[in-house]
Amino acid sequence: MNRRGFTLIELLVVLAILGLLLSLAAPKYLHSVDRAKEAVLAENLRITRSAIDRFHADRGRYPSSLEELVARRYLRTLPVDPLLDSATAWRLVVIQDEEGASGVVDLKSRAPGVGRNGRAYAQW
Repeated sequence: MNRRGFTLIELLVVLAILGLLLSLAAPKYLHSVDRAKEAVLAENLRITRSAIDRFHADRGRYPSSLEELVARRYLRTLPVDPLLDSATAWRLVVIQDEEGASGVVDLKSRAPGVGRNGRAYAQW
């Protein structure tokens, strides 16, 4: 009698090996995703802060909003906070000048938690 197929034992051994491999690979994958989100957050903050500084150097005042940076082509699009997956979740640091006009001087993330560097995301 010549039968084709796998026995139950063979299938269980293969599933056990796959489970072991996944249990080793999944944490490393999730850790690398978190590292990538932190890197994107740091880069978006750096680029946007640089655009705010260039705007201030060119115009002698701070932008009234992040949308003004996009409208005046200092940024292509609004930066996205990768931890919250939103372009509108930023906490803007606003000051008022002598004439009473307000402007955005900095932005911070509203994401809860602490990064790999030990600092809260809200303090980056």
